[in-house]
Amino acid sequence: MALLVHMLACAFGLGSWVAVNGLWVELPLIVNTLPEGWELPSYLTVIIQLANLGPLLVTLMHKLCPGRLKEHVVIYSILSIGVVSCILLAFFWDETTIVFGASHSTAFFIITFFLSLVDCTSSVTFLPFMMQLPAKYITTYFIGEGLSGFIPGVVALAQGVGMAKCVNSSETAANQTGENMWSLHTEYLPPNFSTEVFFFFLAAMMCISLAAFVALNRLPRTYELSTENLVPDTAASVSSGLDNPGADTDREAVKGQGEGPDHSRQANTKHTVYQLTFIYFMVVWVNSATNGLLPSVQTFSCMPYGNLAYHLSAALSSVANPVACTIAMFFQNRSLVFLGVLMVFGTGFGSYNMAMAAMSPCPLLQGSVVGEMLIVLSWLLFTGTMTYVKVMVGVILRDRSHIALVWCGAAAQMGSLVGSVTMFPLVNVYGLFKSGDLCNTKCPL
Repeated sequence: MALLVHMLACAFGLGSWVAVNGLWVELPLIVNTLPEGWELPSYLTVIIQLANLGPLLVTLMHKLCPGRLKEHVVIYSILSIGVVSCILLAFFWDETTIVFGASHSTAFFIITFFLSLVDCTSSVTFLPFMMQLPAKYITTYFIGEGLSGFIPGVVALAQGVGMAKCVNSSETAANQTGENMWSLHTEYLPPNFSTEVFFFFLAAMMCISLAAFVALNRLPRTYELSTENLVPDTAASVSSGLDNPGADTDREAVKGQGEGPDHSRQANTKHTVYQLTFIYFMVVWVNSATNGLLPSVQTFSCMPYGNLAYHLSAALSSVANPVACTIAMFFQNRSLVFLGVLMVFGTGFGSYNMAMAAMSPCPLLQGSVVGEMLIVLSWLLFTGTMTYVKVMVGVILRDRSHIALVWCGAAAQMGSLVGSVTMFPLVNVYGLFKSGDLCNTKCPL
């Protein structure tokens, strides 16, 4: 029975952020079809921030009407919405409508909002439900949450990306009978399986999570309820769950920290005002960079190097997030100097990514294998270093006090919001970042 419950808890955790993580790793194939093109990620960062309305409403219900909100009903609802949304996405992701005289991916945006609403709301409902079970099953649940980022990344790698080639096409000139006009256009070869199949896979993952929850909810309550104080972990879940794709896995590491023999010593650690200011600055900056600033321009930094570079950057970054969380579980370093240096390194990698985006469509070393390797490696190291800093800062604040972790969540949300709102007009209104075309963009040698 214990093994069965562990399996169900892990499967339940899969549904926490699998949909949004799946959307991000599928973007390299989507941006070539939808009319927003390379600007699409900047729209998604804002939509995900708007979806924080879900956890906000749940939190307000708990505060204003304590005991009235039935968590199992909310979980049934959001998981069902997640399944339906993934299925609808498979059928309508490429449907467009005319808005203000321009073609837009209205269906994709609306469905993405509901998927984001599902995943964001899971942050404040899944863990409280798991608190009804003994503490040993909480760890298994967090493993499932980590897999919700890892599995879509691995599947995206298996899917591959449609390689591009330049094809000559001819059109008969309107005013000259019999004379053809030749032009180059980019043609993308199909991946190993289609985007529709990938979205059905996400729907299957959501179904597995829903079935696991049904089973967990119907299991006989013969367990002794855990007496462990999990309230700080709930706050940690809220603070990380409101972030962008990949941020969900921070909770896995946060839950696993501070249980060693020197935990009580760490919990009593006092920080000066300057140290606390620096800690919260790291929270704001890291979340702003990882959830708003850089994701908004990932297409501009990677696509000039080709679809493969963008595909590997998105998929490997999704895998790097839970890997960095796992490393943080076993190799802890709470030194503020070390975390500050690591944040500087992460910012350096992010700055390189931003610089390449600003130089789009003609970044450094374009058309060379070295350039492709550098941009993929830079995104991988940016995600890994910043995730480690994010996790360890959360651990430090959790060990300080519950209220410190609550403020950590607020700072993380503020950073994510500022980052995404800042980049949206720069990308979509002022057009500071330029898109290009593989076959028709001429860059100086």
